[in-house]
Formats: sequence, C-alpha cells, structure tokens
Amino acid sequence: MSVPVSPAADASLPDWLHYLESLHPRNIELGLERVRAVAERLALRLDCATFVVAGTNGKGSTCAMLEAMLLAAGYRVGLYTSPHLVDFNERARVNGEIAGDAALIAQFRAVEAARGDVPLTYFEFTTLAVLRLFSQSGLDAAVLEVGLGGRLDAVNIVDADCAIVTSVDIDHTDWLGATREQIGLEKAHVYRPGRPAICGDPVPPQSLLDHAQAIGADLWRFGHDFNYSGDRQQWAYGGRSQRRSALAYPALRGANQLLNASAALAALEAMRERLPVPQQSVRQGLLAASLPGRFQVLPGQPTVVLDVAHNPQAAAVLAQNLGSMGFHPYTHAVFAMLGDKDADAVAAKVAGLVDHWYCAGLPGPRGRSGQDLAGRVRARLPAPPAGEEAATVQACDDVAQAWRMARERAGEGDRIVVFGSFLTVAAVLAALGRKA
Repeated sequence: MSVPVSPAADASLPDWLHYLESLHPRNIELGLERVRAVAERLALRLDCATFVVAGTNGKGSTCAMLEAMLLAAGYRVGLYTSPHLVDFNERARVNGEIAGDAALIAQFRAVEAARGDVPLTYFEFTTLAVLRLFSQSGLDAAVLEVGLGGRLDAVNIVDADCAIVTSVDIDHTDWLGATREQIGLEKAHVYRPGRPAICGDPVPPQSLLDHAQAIGADLWRFGHDFNYSGDRQQWAYGGRSQRRSALAYPALRGANQLLNASAALAALEAMRERLPVPQQSVRQGLLAASLPGRFQVLPGQPTVVLDVAHNPQAAAVLAQNLGSMGFHPYTHAVFAMLGDKDADAVAAKVAGLVDHWYCAGLPGPRGRSGQDLAGRVRARLPAPPAGEEAATVQACDDVAQAWRMARERAGEGDRIVVFGSFLTVAAVLAALGRKA
C-alpha cells in the first residue's frame, strides 16, 4: 500500500481534504493518546472560555444558540461543529463568519508538520486544525461540538470550562455501547471536576449522574436546577438563581428546542461571572440562531422540510414536529440512511405520517441500498383506515433520483420531508444548488 504524499505548497482545500481521507485506515478510531500527543507538539492552548457540547441529539441546536447569544452580547466567539452539509468550511466559524480556505489550509500545514509519523483520522486532524485556528483568533469563548460520544472523542482533549450533555439515546452502538447507561457514561466524560456540568436530558442515565458525582462536577440537571415554562406567545427560563422571562420562541423550529435553549441558558448562568449575557442579548440570540437541516422548512410550494434525523429519538421528534404543522393533502418522504443506523425504528416513528416514500441508496462502505430500505419501510407501514389507499414505497438508486420523483409527484399544497442522514439532506441541498 502506497504512503500518502503530503499536499504541495499550492494545494487547494479539496486537495487537502482528499489527502486527510487517505491518512488513516479507519474513518473512526477513538482514543486521545495520538491527538493529545500532536496537540502538545503544537503547544495548543485555548485562552478563552470553553463550552463542550455532547449528546445524541440537540448538540448542533444548543451550540448554535450558545454562539448566537454570546455574539449578540458582543463577545468574539469560535464555533466548531460536525459534520458539514455542503462545504467543509461550515465546521468552523470565527465571530459568526465561516472560515475561509486559506485560513484552514494554513492550519492543516501546521498540523501536518507537527504530527510526524503519528496517524490521525480525518476528524482528529481537522479538529486539531480548527482548535489551532481558534487559539490564534483572539476569542472570548469557544463552543465545541463533540463528534462521537465524549470520553474518547478528539474534542475531549479540551478541558471544558462548562460541559453540556443535551440528551442520551441509542446511537453509534458499535462504538459507545448498546444501552443508555453505557452511552451515558461515555458522554459524561466531557464533565470536569469542580466545573459546571449541564444535563439537558429530563431522564438521564444513572451512569451519567454517578460519574458526575464521582469526579465532583457541579451538576446542573434539567427539572432540578433549571427548567422552562411557557404559553403560546412566550416562554421563561428558571435556573438556580437567575430567571429570564418574556422570551420569544427560538428561531430554530421544533418541539425540543426549548429543552436545548434551556440547557444553553443554564450554561450561560453557570458562566455568568466570566461571560455575563444581558437579557436583550438572549432575546436577540434566540431569534438569530440558525442551523441548516434541523427541521428546516424551505420557502415556496410544495413545502419542503429538511431534517438530518438518523436515530429513533430524533425521528420521534421529527414525527411530533410534522404532526404540529398545518394540513397538507399528501406527505412525500425522501428517505436514505446509512447501514449502521436503526432504519427499522426510524421508519416506524414516521410511518403513519407519510403517503408516498422514495427510499434512496447512499454510497460508500457504510451505505445502504434503496431496495433494502424500501423493504424495511414496507414492513413497518400501518394498515390504512377503511376506504383509504395504502402508502406507496419506491426504491431509488440515489437521493437525487428520489428527490426528482418526489418533486414530480408532489402537488403544490403537498409536503416533502427529506430525512435519514446528513448525507440525505446534503444531496437535496446540492440538487437545489443551495449552500447550507
């Protein structure tokens, strides 16, 4: 097997990303020893307040709201999220602006020079590059989304000043365990002794609570240390010693966004001596926060809903959100999932809301064929009420084909729901010629 050759001095960002994909034999190899060793060679240090956000679902929304509220308060903020939808650059924002190619390439060169013969995965390499970019950007705060789990994720080399676990559910079982207790313990390792440890899950696994207590973290639990209340017009946050009233609902749509917003506000309350955020900045931030692909409703007709839901918990929230929308004669689903995801449970959560399914294949070693997915959907369709037609299920080669078929069949008043993976949403955005 040939050894990858480091990119030339004039290499483009796509050249670098292609190189990084070839550096390690696995896409995922959990563990902090290698990434920590390279971080030490880089003398990597973040001299700002750091928030690390883990969780099965809700990480991206919580990060987006934290960033928006801190920016509205006048702070200089770095935001690191993953994966991206269309362009890699989406993963890194400095002061609200997406990082440019030249800035990222400069950091890739630095990491490449420092790593020597240490093998790094794509995620480890790019995480180090973004952290180094942040270290040189004069930030007041950095908001960092965990990629996978927590304990052995590359982001966990950062000693978070405040750590958040948004939710714990079954996902990535090959890496994190098959139960909520096992997964909760993996995520709880982003907590640090004596520092704020926010838990936004209303019913957290005991393993998470036990670990937080064992290390002496300052645990903030939803329903115990912070909560929310609301009516149709506005909502309020209540924490240990801070209350924020008369808040507009977040711009991010969906049933769980108040839970995510409450966790973000608990983090800000816990850090308020270091980063005070006035009430008006909270209001502005909640209205300004945006996150592509999380119950994102595109303008125009037919109604198009984009959602990256790819596990049963996220699919249940998607179903709840779809159920709360206005009337649509028919709902069409462009659906594609990776082979290591629980497609049966995801399909079951949404099955009763969809009239026409277009099940698409996804490429790569983790991909799942449209035929396989269509068979799983058919097995989970509920029997139609008397006198009504059964839902139709069509297998498609890829997302582009599924999207074309849905658009051709959907009437002006209908609804098209695109879900199942970041890759599914990204393919439709590409077909529409949109940036994320």
